[in-house]
Amino acid sequence: MAKFNKKYLKPFKNFFVLTTIGFAIWMIFFDTHSWLLHRDLNKDIEALENEKEYYRNEMKKDKKAIEALSTEEGVEKVARETYYMKKPNEEIYIIEYEDSIPKNKEDE
Repeated sequence: MAKFNKKYLKPFKNFFVLTTIGFAIWMIFFDTHSWLLHRDLNKDIEALENEKEYYRNEMKKDKKAIEALSTEEGVEKVARETYYMKKPNEEIYIIEYEDSIPKNKEDE
C-alpha cells in the first residue's frame, strides 16, 4: 500500500505542480475575475437579453396599437369596445353569457 501512495503522490511533491494547482484554484474560486464570477455575470447577461427581447416584442405590439389609433376608425373602435361609448341617439346592448360572469362566494 505504501508503494501505491508514493507512486501517485510523487507528482504533488514537485514545486511547479503545486504552484500550478494553487494558481488554478485561486483563479477558479478566489480571484476577482474568477470563473464563478464570470458564470454569474453570464447568467445576468442572458436574463437581460431575454428581457431585451421581451421589450422589443412589446414595442412592436405598441407600434401596431398606435398605428391602429392613428385613424379615426381605430379610435372609434377602441372607444366603443373598451369604454362602451356611443354616438348620440344610439342604443348599445351588452350581452353577457352566464359563463363569462364571475361567481361570488355570496351567490353560492
